[in-house]
Amino acid sequence: MFKKILIANRGEIALRIIRTCKEMGIKTVAVYSTADKESLHVRFADEAVCIGPPSSKQSYLNIPSIISAAEITNADAIHPGYGFLSENAEFSRICEDYKIKFIGATAEQINQMGDKATAKETMKKAGVPVIPGSEGLLESVEQGIALAEEIGYPVIVKATAGGGGRGMRIIRSSEEFQKNWDDAKMESGAAFGNDGLYLEKYIEEPRHIEIQIVGDQFGKVCHLSERDCSIQRRHQKLVEETPSPVVSDELREEMGKAAIAGATVIKYEGAGTVEFLVDKHGKFYFMEMNTRIQVEHPITEEVTDFDLIKEQIKVAAGIPISGINYFPKMYSMECRINAEDPTQNFRPSPGKIKQINWPGGHGVRVDSHVYAGYTIPPNYDSMIAKLIVTARSREEVIVRMKRALQEFFIDGIKTTIPFHLKLMDDEQFKSGKFNTSFLESFNFEDL
Repeated sequence: MFKKILIANRGEIALRIIRTCKEMGIKTVAVYSTADKESLHVRFADEAVCIGPPSSKQSYLNIPSIISAAEITNADAIHPGYGFLSENAEFSRICEDYKIKFIGATAEQINQMGDKATAKETMKKAGVPVIPGSEGLLESVEQGIALAEEIGYPVIVKATAGGGGRGMRIIRSSEEFQKNWDDAKMESGAAFGNDGLYLEKYIEEPRHIEIQIVGDQFGKVCHLSERDCSIQRRHQKLVEETPSPVVSDELREEMGKAAIAGATVIKYEGAGTVEFLVDKHGKFYFMEMNTRIQVEHPITEEVTDFDLIKEQIKVAAGIPISGINYFPKMYSMECRINAEDPTQNFRPSPGKIKQINWPGGHGVRVDSHVYAGYTIPPNYDSMIAKLIVTARSREEVIVRMKRALQEFFIDGIKTTIPFHLKLMDDEQFKSGKFNTSFLESFNFEDL
């Protein structure tokens, strides 16, 4: 087992990893930018190294600085968390070159799944259902129009690199193809340095369902059931739950087998997520694979009683997985609490937290790195906490989540708590009958 792990991340996920390491008797090293010197992950790690100024490019994305920090502290492994360098194949490869274990997928696996066109072809060969579309990258707008006419509108063009909804455009007719094509290329080129696009049939009224998987160094893969991530705004998830209200036992089994097949074909190592779109007829299609731990992993932990961070570390240390698939025993839901003003188009709200009251009680978990007196910097993602509640039914979860949100008080900044409170009272949401476009018609004005 590892003696010391450097966490190449910040915020709540860095603190989350530190907690598991402490329970496993593993020493930890925090890295931080000058903007994060007062963060809790710095305080609770055994050692801490400043790696640069606030800019992510000069700190949390600065590979030489992170490797130097690992070397001077004699860390024998690096956990990248999510975001930043967690799906960076070059970083994974450099860690290997320096004989520091990267707790995550190999460079080859990241490359196979990181490029969406390659990932789709890989999954197709593994027998996983894929959305009809281009076999690879489109060479021209004319090729895109011809294919769209063949498979039928609406279609969607997507950036082959990156994520988060950037470089993605829905096209409903040939007349609007050129403009959307140009916009998607420009956005993906600026965001990822790669303007390659591919095309797919646009699945209307879809649910976004992901399967949590874990693979070891011996070719074994198991799954830990699904998460429903359909409540999202501009392709950014806001609420996740498990089990999904629309996934039957039969569909869960089928999707789990497909996710395992896809991960097995690339000999996947570590925790990962295979993401699917499920249409209104119950048919599912591969969308992408995230070769890292997900923001929403706690709800899976709550319903399966399974520590995913611990399993990541064990797998990286060469310990085989049990090979048993896990299914939900309870219901769990996560609300992402962001420092944003939902009445002002979710405008970021950095600043100093004057007071804070954490919700508590049976079945309530909060993952966060903030505290009263902490100043939220404007340099990073606006998520400041994850509120996770667990109960015996979806109805109980919603009632408990509402109660916990009412107890959750943060003074000094704007947060998304009012939005989540209103969502818990929404009849359509409570019915479970919604899709990824649900929030397009949601009223954010009277929060």
